[in-house]
Amino acid sequence: MSMMKEATPKSYRMLVMNTLAFTIAFAAWLSNGVLITFLISNGVLNWSAVQMGTVIGIPVLTGALFRLPMGILTDKFGGRPIFTINLLVAALGMVLMSRADSYSDFIIASLLFGTVGATFAVGIAFTSVWFPKEKQGLALGIFGAGNAGAALTALFAPTILNNLIAGGDMDAWRQLPIMYAIMLAVMAVIFFLVTENRKPNSSDRTLGQMLRPLKDIAVWRLGSFYFIVFGLFVAFSQWLVPYFVNVYALPLVTAGIFAAAFSFPSGVIRALGGYLSDRFGGNRVSLWVFITAITISAMLMVPKMTIESPGKGVLSKLPGEVTKVTENTVEVTNPKAGVRVYKFTPQVGDFNKDTSDFFMFPTKKVTQEAIVKVGDKVTKKQLLVKGTTNIFFQANVWIFGILAVIVGATWGIGKASVYKLVAESYPQEVGVVGGIVGVLGGLGGFISPIIFGWLLGLTGLWSSAWMFVLAATLFAFILLTNSMKHPDAHD
Repeated sequence: MSMMKEATPKSYRMLVMNTLAFTIAFAAWLSNGVLITFLISNGVLNWSAVQMGTVIGIPVLTGALFRLPMGILTDKFGGRPIFTINLLVAALGMVLMSRADSYSDFIIASLLFGTVGATFAVGIAFTSVWFPKEKQGLALGIFGAGNAGAALTALFAPTILNNLIAGGDMDAWRQLPIMYAIMLAVMAVIFFLVTENRKPNSSDRTLGQMLRPLKDIAVWRLGSFYFIVFGLFVAFSQWLVPYFVNVYALPLVTAGIFAAAFSFPSGVIRALGGYLSDRFGGNRVSLWVFITAITISAMLMVPKMTIESPGKGVLSKLPGEVTKVTENTVEVTNPKAGVRVYKFTPQVGDFNKDTSDFFMFPTKKVTQEAIVKVGDKVTKKQLLVKGTTNIFFQANVWIFGILAVIVGATWGIGKASVYKLVAESYPQEVGVVGGIVGVLGGLGGFISPIIFGWLLGLTGLWSSAWMFVLAATLFAFILLTNSMKHPDAHD
């Protein structure tokens, strides 16, 4: 990129504008999750779960796919015109959303405004040209804090929608997309007037030359890292709402607050991730991000569960006839040995499966029950009393919520460290490489909820989503450690 020796006041002005524009863009990008859920829950739309999931996921998909071409265009023409056009196109999509009636109308509008997700690739490239290499990590981290726009939508959009329909006019929801359209259009005008365009030194290269890094396996490895730290972040920003509702029976509004608590720190802490990456290197920071995510996901994947297994029973020591059964004894009479009394304990320990209490360790209940009756003939070593062991475990909602926030914040640090690696490894192709890395991350946000749903149907466990997180992060951890051992290995 442009070989700057130091950051200037103009550099920081560009950073502020990039971050502000990206925050608004990100808030608009993920608005379908709130809007479509609201319309279906209020009976405005009568869609199947598949239709709902498709429309919610379309902006995520289009935003991801457009990141590569937008990155290329930014490297070629600079961020000022590309960012401005992207915001205006998204504003048009929001206007169409406000007029949508049919399923196809919602699809078309979502496809159009979903392109605003590509502003990430534009902003990454446009921010990089204004800062020297040693400060790019912090600058990119500050820019990426615009992810907090997702939390703003999760917090405020439901309240706005409730206020809009308070008068009884369900059609008033259409004002929300208009509000987003106005914000996007105003931001586009301000961005164009306040910023100054700058292109990398390599902007005169041909398309083939710009796409050459895509042959490098290291680019796709970085994309797999971003699949974890960004894709899973986007996925859980939407998945946590039904998770809290179904697992912990929370009201929708409360579940939304928990989801916002997950999203907001992950965006804001990204600046810290950039600072740490500048100081300790992108590889080392990414390594600790993966280790932390592996540890916490291993904890969160343990579901609320009750396990029942055979326990200690009581066997007859001699053959004979059952002559008496009480609540804690069984008497067996043998013609030669006489009466033999077998004692047992009906129950030790107890728990309530519907409790909301938190158990640091599993709680156990052991029961014993006589399975013979008076007059039964029994043989030696025949089972007289059956034992059953029940083990119960659940994590308190606050413990779960805190751990989820920690892993979300950890991913926020990782989002900065991965793009520090992009800037370090491909200083002349941040737009292109950052674009494809962003594509893979965005696809993670689209594909992961589908995988979560499939695993939920397969296992019946909501915590199976965290099992996927553990497996995917372990894979990324292995790729990273191998690349650190062989830093010059490229295809």
